Amino acid sequence: MIAKFFQLIGKKIIGFVQEFGSVTYLMFNVVRYLPRIIKDWRLVVYQMAIVGSDSLPLVVLIGSFTGAIAALEATSLFTKFNLLELSRPYIGSSIATAVFTELTPVLTALVIAGRVGGAMAAQIGAMQISEQIDALEMMAIDKDRFLAMPRVVASFLMMPLLAVFSNIVALIGALILMIIKYDFTFVAFFDSVQRFFRPSEVYISLVKSMVFGGVTALISCYVGFRTSGGAEGVGNSTVRAYTISAASILIIDALFGLVF
Repeated sequence: MIAKFFQLIGKKIIGFVQEFGSVTYLMFNVVRYLPRIIKDWRLVVYQMAIVGSDSLPLVVLIGSFTGAIAALEATSLFTKFNLLELSRPYIGSSIATAVFTELTPVLTALVIAGRVGGAMAAQIGAMQISEQIDALEMMAIDKDRFLAMPRVVASFLMMPLLAVFSNIVALIGALILMIIKYDFTFVAFFDSVQRFFRPSEVYISLVKSMVFGGVTALISCYVGFRTSGGAEGVGNSTVRAYTISAASILIIDALFGLVF
């Protein structure tokens, strides 16, 4: 019984290492084809539109409620300890710090992983089971260059822009809630944000967003390439791509917290 348990654990570890190595190899191939961006710019721009402009309404919606919830939780915590009046000069800054460094990049990445990452895995998976990828290889077209590279580059470039929009609407959402519920003013809120603002908070948000976007696209493309089993396999790949991407985003965010 104990031997079977350790065999199972060993198989899982070996499987994880193999898949991690395959994703890393795909990343190296994508980097190797980066000089082809100039020739393949239409593919990149098309994917940028899918990741960026098509996702913007959802990102704005999520960002606005993220800011409102952050404001609600921060003020509720100060109210619990009867520190609301004392903390008024610092509330705006504390909300902005939480939004910039943690909430916006993580929640935006999770939304994009569900909307865009799942779609990438489904599209590539459908091509895989319909043998379209085999047809590309027969025409001497590398699937990593034609399918993976534009998607990874587009996600890497567009995620920071989506994070910027999300940061802006999150602050607006937080301001509206603070005005309605806690009688704050526009001047008092943004004076707090400005006085204690640090550029590093925005830099961390942008770097996190770029990493999350690149990782999501890499995992989605890898899962799509490994799709098998017909229509059911495409559905499984979609779920698997989002599950692995979401877990990776949270793990990487924790590592960022240790480093920064």
